[in-house]
Amino acid sequence: MIFTGTLPLAGTAVRTAPAAFAPAAFVKAAGSPREPVAVVLDSRRNRPGVLFADAVEDPAAEIDATVTALLPALYPEWLGDRSFCETHGLRFPYVVGEMANGLTTVAMVVEAARAGFIGFFGAAGLDPAHIEDAVAQLARELGPDGPWGSNLIHSPQESALEDATVAVYLRRRVRRVSASAFMKLTLPVVQYACSGLTADAAGRVQRKNHVFAKISRPETARLFLAPAPQELLDALVAAGRLTREEAELARRVPLAEDLTVEADSGGHTDNRPLTAIFPSIARAAAELAMTHGHGRQVRLGAAGGLGTPSAVAAAFALGAAYVLTGSVNQAAVESGLGASGRALLAQAGVADVAMAPAADMFELGAQVQVLRRGTLFAARARRLRELYKSCARIEEIPPAERARLEKEIFLLPLEAVIEQTERYWAGRDPRQNERAGRDPKHRMALCFRWYLGQSSRWAIAEDPARRADYQIWCGPAMGAFNDWVRGSFLEDPSRRTVAQIGRNLLEGAIAVARAQQLRACGVPVPLGAFDVAPRPLA
Repeated sequence: MIFTGTLPLAGTAVRTAPAAFAPAAFVKAAGSPREPVAVVLDSRRNRPGVLFADAVEDPAAEIDATVTALLPALYPEWLGDRSFCETHGLRFPYVVGEMANGLTTVAMVVEAARAGFIGFFGAAGLDPAHIEDAVAQLARELGPDGPWGSNLIHSPQESALEDATVAVYLRRRVRRVSASAFMKLTLPVVQYACSGLTADAAGRVQRKNHVFAKISRPETARLFLAPAPQELLDALVAAGRLTREEAELARRVPLAEDLTVEADSGGHTDNRPLTAIFPSIARAAAELAMTHGHGRQVRLGAAGGLGTPSAVAAAFALGAAYVLTGSVNQAAVESGLGASGRALLAQAGVADVAMAPAADMFELGAQVQVLRRGTLFAARARRLRELYKSCARIEEIPPAERARLEKEIFLLPLEAVIEQTERYWAGRDPRQNERAGRDPKHRMALCFRWYLGQSSRWAIAEDPARRADYQIWCGPAMGAFNDWVRGSFLEDPSRRTVAQIGRNLLEGAIAVARAQQLRACGVPVPLGAFDVAPRPLA
């Protein structure tokens, strides 16, 4: 009897060859997740084996067995919550995350969409005119309602920038925005999320704009999982930024229906492990859905530390509706990072990262995770933070320390740095210069932030004089990715495309999931079956 295309039902008695119980069969079953497989039990020796759909039941075979489990084919399209792909028009539940200063380029977002993913343009750190050009180009390339979006980063010290960015998104009809680094809700993010809300004939609230809230703390997650606060809605209506109907409908839905739980990652991070933070936020999401009774399908994605198929499979096993990758895409050829920076990333190990002061929230003491190997940025940035804490003004910096700053870090006289800083803020936000005139410590902070802000741009522009000062946002996932691809075609940085990175992570994840299914059925799957080598995928 040939079982081609249809495996015998559970409980069916079969006669099979000894090969079904060999380790090679277990490896094949794990490495071929698109093939359905039956788990069988040797009736005499009580040992498990595997049987494929193209196997032949042979009356002369040596082993009598019983089918104990049927494992259907697995596809990467089926990982996660299928409503995520349906809502956003995707093939795969996979997000290419935004990386600031345009590191997630227009080209990367376009290639992500063509691969069946969704990508978010890295708008943080860019001026509104640059952002508008980028989203206009994306709308032309992928259509205004295509699978793409852009970033909205919380800017507590530059609230006007947040307002201006949302104005661009509303004017350009950007339908998906990834909201990151929010510590509290602001008028702009609420305005974006609630603009265009309507009710259909059945009274169900329909969205035009989708907020993907990137969060790492339960208390922040609760802000986005609940309806928008009434006081913010009232303020937006009074200012003419929302209609009364939109504000009324906003009370019936959560502010965001896609939340990305961000664990230990490159850039801004709380360094929390995904296995600790994801269940906590999932529990909060379930509680709030019951509390508010909105009946909406809230989806939780997972980000941070996802550099291998095993990590991606683990994220989906936690209940993630989708996964989001960051550090590994910065090493892709479509990244805005210069080739020399991408080469440094390709050499990184899991321990080659460090925490350093963040440019945008320097005075608050916020930190970002960056590449340590091949650059002195982290050590130099920490030295600036130490000086900021110990000195009240620039004039208090000891002469020897000042000389060291000018020679080793700024590579300019301090007066020149001050002049460039004042000129920059005069065009971007003159209030910063006004405050600096009143507050000498703020003046010093702006001066130190010059180095922190420029260092990421030096890496993008590949300034050879500043190679030692490259600020490259990077988490341990980059090192794990490099370990995984060693010896494969993806070891070569020139072959690391965003599509091949994503497709191989997903393809490997279904193999890892299949291996775990087999193990749960009692099959002694070798550990090597959980390590799936990358290969070029069409």
